Amino acid sequence: MLLSAPAQEPQRFVYLGAGRFARYADLSTLTPEGNGGRIRVFQVVEPDFRAAGAAYWGGWSWWRFDCGPDGQVDRLDFASVREGGAEGPATPDDAPPFKAVEGGDAFEMVVAACNPQNYDIDASTLEEAVRHGREQLAL
Repeated sequence: MLLSAPAQEPQRFVYLGAGRFARYADLSTLTPEGNGGRIRVFQVVEPDFRAAGAAYWGGWSWWRFDCGPDGQVDRLDFASVREGGAEGPATPDDAPPFKAVEGGDAFEMVVAACNPQNYDIDASTLEEAVRHGREQLAL
């Protein structure tokens, strides 16, 4: 008898904003923990971004966040994503947790992660997020 793996939930990218990078929270990765949780965020780089001769789409980071009044966040790692979608390896981020302040990148992530019901999905695949993100970076 052939058994298939459980279907993976489709990605649900929410656009968080653009500066040096366009950032997207993937709500399909949202995992509650205590008064907050964990979520994966993708940052899109500009077209033709290269490092050591390789073209990149951007990179993933896992974040731990607190929805309480102190709004602490902790970026746990970073994994680059090459053009075409090849990922990794992940590198741990040993910086200490910090307060997510209004106007900062982490603040937008916490607002979306703590209130996912208030957001429309901007992309449902990594390729769509990269395309949308590069459009936002070009504005």
